[in-house]
Amino acid sequence: MSEISSKVLLRKMELGDVPQVVEIEKLSFPTPWSPYAFSCEILDNNFAYYLVVIPKDDQDKIIGYGGMWVILDEAHITNIAIAPEHRGKRLGEILLQNLMEMALKKGAERITLEVRVSNTSARKLYERLGFKAAGLRKGYYVDANEDAVIMWKDLREKASG
Repeated sequence: MSEISSKVLLRKMELGDVPQVVEIEKLSFPTPWSPYAFSCEILDNNFAYYLVVIPKDDQDKIIGYGGMWVILDEAHITNIAIAPEHRGKRLGEILLQNLMEMALKKGAERITLEVRVSNTSARKLYERLGFKAAGLRKGYYVDANEDAVIMWKDLREKASG
């Protein structure tokens, strides 16, 4: 477990965390992952690494999570979300920075993610952390037939913000 600010801690996601993670997932995404999907990531995917954000004063409560796959020299952010009532406190940024540091330690040199074209706040965050748009995945988000911006970052370069 590591401290990421004066009020929250970060730790590895465990199987018992899945119900709370799924609740945040449902509040954050139109097509949320199932409990089974998260359980498989934790139990069966050797490439997967997931972290949760918890308040120091209530370590049984999860207020955010993020995950990625690290395969050879590339990392792929699978999902990242903060509970709606805790957004705007830079927790997503700190969580993503920790995932990038972990990816680098696991041997990744580059990291990628997809983000909805309409999600301007997330895109601004990713750009601030050094991600650059590299293409589109047409109709990637099937719930609204929305395109995804593919973003990449070289983990060996420092972010500008």
